[in-house]
Amino acid sequence: MDVLIRAVNAALFVSHGIRRDTHITLHLCGGPGPDRRIWFNGETLAGVRPDERSIAGQIKAILKRPVPAIGTFDEVTQGIFDTGGGLSHTLAEWEREGVQLYVLDAGGEPVESVDEGERIGFLLSDHLPLDEAEIQATASLPRVSVGSDWLQGHACVTIVHHALDSR
Repeated sequence: MDVLIRAVNAALFVSHGIRRDTHITLHLCGGPGPDRRIWFNGETLAGVRPDERSIAGQIKAILKRPVPAIGTFDEVTQGIFDTGGGLSHTLAEWEREGVQLYVLDAGGEPVESVDEGERIGFLLSDHLPLDEAEIQATASLPRVSVGSDWLQGHACVTIVHHALDSR
């Protein structure tokens, strides 16, 4: 869980503020029960501090709730939504929304090659590589890299933000 919390922090928070143009979706698919997604919407997020304990508390409270139906986004607190579903559901939603998606992969093209678009998204794994089903689900998506070394997710998020902010 620490890996995910650090990714949320890196994705959303800047000094004295929140990246309003950024969203992050956590996929919680490893435990008992149905798959769950937690979506942090930077555009409307409020009441969360940029520290791991605060973010962990928000997630812990969500995990105590029953998993909502797939496609039902329950706003648990301002800017944080809970829904059922897994990666395939998120990929389908992003495709319908016109998000140009890239998979972070050490063997991909440099992240600087990403087309500047209105809506772009990045898929990255936690501390483990994508599993076979995830690789199959994302096979048609372009791969981009932040370097040849396997980095922690929050470091990748920071590098991607730097690359995009530098344009």
